[in-house]
Amino acid sequence: MRSVRYGSRLIQYSIQPREGLKSHYISVERHSGVVLKGKHVSDTAADKMILKKAKWILDKLDVVGTVNEGDIVTGSRLPYLGKTYYVQILVDRKIETPLVQFNYSRFTITVKSLDGNQKEIQLALQKFYKEKATEKIIPRVEKLTSKTGLRCHGVQLRKMTRRWGSCTARNKILLNTDAIKLPFSLIDYLIIHELVHTKVKDHSKLFWKELSKHVRNWKTLDEKMKVMKL
Repeated sequence: MRSVRYGSRLIQYSIQPREGLKSHYISVERHSGVVLKGKHVSDTAADKMILKKAKWILDKLDVVGTVNEGDIVTGSRLPYLGKTYYVQILVDRKIETPLVQFNYSRFTITVKSLDGNQKEIQLALQKFYKEKATEKIIPRVEKLTSKTGLRCHGVQLRKMTRRWGSCTARNKILLNTDAIKLPFSLIDYLIIHELVHTKVKDHSKLFWKELSKHVRNWKTLDEKMKVMKL
């Protein structure tokens, strides 16, 4: 990590090489700090780029420093289908509730004002994730049911805090709406895992044997699921 001095303040920054970029750009975020992205340049040239934007960088650092850990602001990143995407917050005085839009390169969240909207933003995001889960996960359940021959008595999407999914005694499959944040490989594994529970209720050797018939690399996928945060 490099640093440059601007007046009485020290700006620490890291360099992230991106050979495909035509020009350099700087990002300022809570967790990654100040990052200079672009083609490789000398340390001197990198320092000059940071100093040229020093006032803007310091202003952004001050804003980031006042934001609560869980707050969603411009520069935050949100997970969706196995990747995280940049967030841009826009203001429109005409709307009453936050509007979440996604264009496969970034999230745009439009709010009435920048004051006191975090709870409403979270609710709007939950609605977005549930709608996308319904749109993309339910058809995969139908497809994988047909492929595996394992039948369930209905599927329900709901927000859960401790598990990705479950199977009821009556073989109804419950899936966490947050599963839409996972890559499709893990979404499919989750679905098949719960479908196998329609046949074997516990995690006995019989369960894993049955699962291996449908997912050869289940051990690798199961380990990945264990480290995914709810």
